[in-house]
Amino acid sequence: MTKKIILFSGDPNSINSEIIYKTWKKISSKQKENTFIISNFNLLKDQFKKLNYKINPILIENIFKSKNSKKMKIINIDLKYKNSFKVPVNSSSKYIFKSLNLAHNLALNKKVAGIINCPINKIIFGSNKIGVTEFLASKCSVRNNTEVMVIGNEKLMVSPVTTHLDLKSVSKKLNKKLIVSKISTLNNWYVKFFKKKPKIAILGLNPHNAEYRNNSEEKLIIIPAIKKLRKQGISLKGPFAADTIFINEYKKFNVIIGMYHDQVLTPFKTLFKFNAINITLGLKYTRVSPDHGVAINKILKKKSNPSSLLKCFKFISK
Repeated sequence: MTKKIILFSGDPNSINSEIIYKTWKKISSKQKENTFIISNFNLLKDQFKKLNYKINPILIENIFKSKNSKKMKIINIDLKYKNSFKVPVNSSSKYIFKSLNLAHNLALNKKVAGIINCPINKIIFGSNKIGVTEFLASKCSVRNNTEVMVIGNEKLMVSPVTTHLDLKSVSKKLNKKLIVSKISTLNNWYVKFFKKKPKIAILGLNPHNAEYRNNSEEKLIIIPAIKKLRKQGISLKGPFAADTIFINEYKKFNVIIGMYHDQVLTPFKTLFKFNAINITLGLKYTRVSPDHGVAINKILKKKSNPSSLLKCFKFISK
C-alpha cells in the first residue's frame, strides 16, 4: 500500500481521540507513514493529555510534500474552545464542515486511498436529516440520492435504500429507478472488490409485505425492480418479510437490502454489535467510518473499543 490515507478525527465532543490513539498503537508502520489526520492540532494534544496518552503528533501542511514519518501527522483546522471535551456546538459545527471539505478535496487526488472519518454527532447537520454519507454525496455531485450506504463485516453486509429519512417520508422516496440504481452500484462494487458475485436478498417495506396487495409498494415498486435487476444478471431474491429474515435465513446471503435505515441496521447491530464498518459507495473516492457513534457517555473513561476503526484501516489499505 503506497497511497495516502486521510483520517478525519470527527466530532471533538466524543471518544474519537481515544479510539484514534488505541488504533494508532496497533496499525502497521507503513499505515502510519501514509496516514494524515485532519484535526485541530492543539485540541488533539489536549485530549491526549487529559487521557494520559503519551504521544507527540507533528504538524503537516502539505501531505503530498511530506517526508515519510511514522509519527502521527496532523493537518490543522482552526477551532476555538476552552474545554477540549466540551466544544460549543457552533464552533464544532464550523470545524467539522471545514474538515469534511478538506478531506473531500484531498481524496479527489489519485494519490489518496480514501477517507476514514471518525463519528460525528448528526446535530451539526441541523434539521436537514442528513449525515456524512449524504454530505459527501452532494460534494461529489451524486444525483438523485444514488449513493449507497453499506454496513458490514466479513460475515454479512446490509444496505438501506433510503438512509437518514423519517419513516413518514420513506414510502414517498421509494421508486423502481432508485432501487435498481443502488443495487446495481452495490453489486458492481462487490464484484470488483471481492472478485465474486454477491448473493443478495431484498426486503419488502410493509409488515408481511402487505400481503402483496395490488396497491402496495411491494407490487408497484419492489417486485418490478427485482425483475429488472435479475435481467441484468444480478443474483437477487425477495422480497422477504423483514420480521423473519434475520432469524436464520440471512446466513444464505452476502448482502441484505432494506427499504429504510433501521429496518436493516437494527437487526444487524443486534447480531454483530459494532463488529462492522460503514462504507459509502458511489462517491468519487473510498469513504469508510467506524460503525458507532460519538459515545458522549464514555468520554474520558478509557473503555472504548477501537476495533471498528481498526477494521476501517484494514479495509482502506487493501
